[in-house]
Amino acid sequence: MEHFDYVIVGGGTAACILANRLTADGRYTVLMLEAGGEPRSMWINIPAGFTKLLNDPLYNWRFQTEPEAYLNDRAISVPRGKGLGGSNLINGMIYVIGQPQDFDRWAAAGASGWSAQDVAPYFKKLETCLEGGSQRGKSGPMHIAKVSERFPIAEAMLRAAVQDGQPLTDDYNGEQQDGFGYYQATQKGGQRWSVVDGYLNPARQRKNLTVRTGAHVLKVNVEAGRCTGVRYRQHGLDVSVAAHREVIMAAGAVQTPQVLELSGIGNPELLQSLGIPVVHAAKRVGENYIDHYATRLNWRVKNTQTLNELAQGWRVGLAAIQYFARRTGILTLGTGLVHGFVKTRAELATPDVQYFFVHASYANAAVRKLDKTPGMTIGVAGLRPTSQGSIHIRSADPLAGPSIRPNFLTTPEDRQTLVDGMKIARRIVGQAALASYVDFEMSPGSKVQSDEQWLDFARENGQTIYHPTGSCRMGSDADAVVDCRLRFKGLAGLRVVDASVIPSMVSGNVHAAVMMIAERGADLILQDAGPNAS
Repeated sequence: MEHFDYVIVGGGTAACILANRLTADGRYTVLMLEAGGEPRSMWINIPAGFTKLLNDPLYNWRFQTEPEAYLNDRAISVPRGKGLGGSNLINGMIYVIGQPQDFDRWAAAGASGWSAQDVAPYFKKLETCLEGGSQRGKSGPMHIAKVSERFPIAEAMLRAAVQDGQPLTDDYNGEQQDGFGYYQATQKGGQRWSVVDGYLNPARQRKNLTVRTGAHVLKVNVEAGRCTGVRYRQHGLDVSVAAHREVIMAAGAVQTPQVLELSGIGNPELLQSLGIPVVHAAKRVGENYIDHYATRLNWRVKNTQTLNELAQGWRVGLAAIQYFARRTGILTLGTGLVHGFVKTRAELATPDVQYFFVHASYANAAVRKLDKTPGMTIGVAGLRPTSQGSIHIRSADPLAGPSIRPNFLTTPEDRQTLVDGMKIARRIVGQAALASYVDFEMSPGSKVQSDEQWLDFARENGQTIYHPTGSCRMGSDADAVVDCRLRFKGLAGLRVVDASVIPSMVSGNVHAAVMMIAERGADLILQDAGPNAS
């Protein structure tokens, strides 16, 4: 049997960062196990290429939620990245740190050491953001750049926001999140910049790092109360490896609880019902699942060209020529162009709704198929949902997808926040600055006026925006799955470092927070390894 100091389960965002940081001084041997393959598609580096990868089974696990009555019995897609780089290869690249209050809430709820002051150095450490102020990192592995393309209708959107009384902000990741402006993205020179580029590729030349793809982890091995290694399947063969120091779960909020439960670590009642021997009782594994739920409001527009036309037919060829010649144009765009962070009530201290504006509209949003006639969209999401769901295995088959039950919109707070956010979006579009561009509202349409009508629209048409978190929550209370150093409670030699440890939702896209968690997690691991660790 092979032996390593650390075995990392997963090859996504957190795993790539851990692989780099834990091997940096050459002291420890590290094995990374990723079920997917190498990131070889030409579409990965092209920002607009996410639309090609989002439904590709080579790069997406293509999970779905269980149909839920509160969403009119709809199953909703939950894309999760497959392959080295994970979801960072197929996401929209939007970079949002969140609000300081998010992390102070973590600390106040028992996650000591994770306050805004504690985590700020790690955000700064991971960034190279040359456009931001002194609080932004200038020499980190991840390049962050503001969306560079400008369009008349986007400028009109900003003017309309000001006419509505909303502020503008030059850096929503700086001192103030409130307001409207252009999104920041994980890009460099008009190309996607992923954790593979920033962290994994520089580390792969190190002799103490071993990366195995096509390695589907079946379970973690536990002996006498200690996690001793991992069993995985590669090329049809089952292989066990030993971890001298720790096994680190970094498979994400969907698959980390799945692997743990397959290993007999979880709620005893669930495990016994599926015929899985209970190795370690941990009732809250797979609980506390939280995700962002969003609606998309669409308008037919006039007197301008939108992505609907520019991404069709011969114009795509011109866009490709522009992109490959100068790394500019519409192929540099991800899922958001103009951002808005808005308070739905004046008495709120910070924004509670996020907007994603783009001059495009979808005939089918789930598969990113554009309309053929000019349109624009504002995505609307409540920033801090309080509805909680669960992610659990449905069988003992390690190759079967888990049962995902998000319970979206089950709390009055989530419902009212989303309804109010949609109303404000409509109000902004109704300002004079956009009058020459807006033809009519396509979806939900002017017939929707009452709160109940807005809520019906949200239930029937909303989607997750792919930010699953919380399914192995950290904290100091008895129900927390991992402690504040990300060590699994009650089991030595096992740690969780990914989005599943997030106690409550970050106010915005979660990728930046996951990178921060991995950076800080690596420091905690090295500190716990002993006084001679770097």
